[in-house]
Amino acid sequence: MPDPISFTSTSPRFALPLLFAGQAQKEFHVNEAHVLIDALLHPAVEGEAGAPPAAPDPGECWLIGAAPSGAWAGHAGELACWSAGAWIFAPPRDGMRLLDRSTGQTMPYLGGWNRPAAPALPTGGTTVDTQARTAIAGLIAALVDAGILPSA
Repeated sequence: MPDPISFTSTSPRFALPLLFAGQAQKEFHVNEAHVLIDALLHPAVEGEAGAPPAAPDPGECWLIGAAPSGAWAGHAGELACWSAGAWIFAPPRDGMRLLDRSTGQTMPYLGGWNRPAAPALPTGGTTVDTQARTAIAGLIAALVDAGILPSA
């Protein structure tokens, strides 16, 4: 007879709580998993901050900055989501991508959150090629509109 599969108490990627046979208060664990799935399915944050806002709305999520304080202390770089009067924290995983609503920019996570910097528009030189500059400015504007580059 093969050995039975032994499950841990949480899922490996996002630490979603798992249920056990005969477990009491299953609703608590299922609800916690639903809140995390709701926050992580297509993550969008209000912005990046080092301290929690005074009056967050239910479902509001933030990217925690490098030096967090208050209820966010010890959670640098994680996502903080407000649900049922408490902060739920989710550590990022490689391959995650989120939308920063404050900048309209998407950010991938690969060992850290990566915010692409906007390239400088071409200036100067002895010969000004206006058509090339116009084309480059148009490309940069399109990348900003697509959320690939931040707005200047």
